[in-house]
Amino acid sequence: MSAGCQHNHDFDGASAAYRRALFLVIALNAGMFIVEMIYGIAGESQALQADALDFLGDSMTYALSLWAIGKPLATRGNVALLKGVSLLLMAFWVLGSTLYHVLYSNSPSAPIMGGVALAALAANLISVVLLVRFKEGDANVRSVWLCSRNDAIGNVAVLVAAGLVFVTGTRWPDLVVATVLASLFVSSSRQIIVQAMAEKRHV
Repeated sequence: MSAGCQHNHDFDGASAAYRRALFLVIALNAGMFIVEMIYGIAGESQALQADALDFLGDSMTYALSLWAIGKPLATRGNVALLKGVSLLLMAFWVLGSTLYHVLYSNSPSAPIMGGVALAALAANLISVVLLVRFKEGDANVRSVWLCSRNDAIGNVAVLVAAGLVFVTGTRWPDLVVATVLASLFVSSSRQIIVQAMAEKRHV
């Protein structure tokens, strides 16, 4: 989403349709966190583990978003700030873990990476379809959309990495994708924090 886009900052998520969509997306994200982390560890894939953490972070922050709906703007801004900071911390963890795997890891299992990434992509595409109507709004609402978009992009990247791992027989594509996902977390974190701070200044 380009910086020049005009956003409807008035929508605060206070609709039954948005709440239903969030409930479904939370369930999808929590389930895929468990699946991806189990297979990411079993397949020694740093990209899968990074994406699993993104699922975990999303399920937790979506729950916060549900709680914040209808709350004062300052409260919604604080929740969005928390989500932005959590994304930033997640990015640092992924970068540090990736550096460790550069030095000590074996090559990941391409079949496990590809199979799990396909399942995760399906879950994320469902989430994107559910939330696309609500991609504009205050920082709390917009952070939900950015996280969902990140997930879909991340799963496509993991699929690409799985193919490259299979072709090259090395771990480098997996590690490169994990690093790219970390940079995406940083970018989304910045957007969320900037919008949340702007909204808090207008309280």
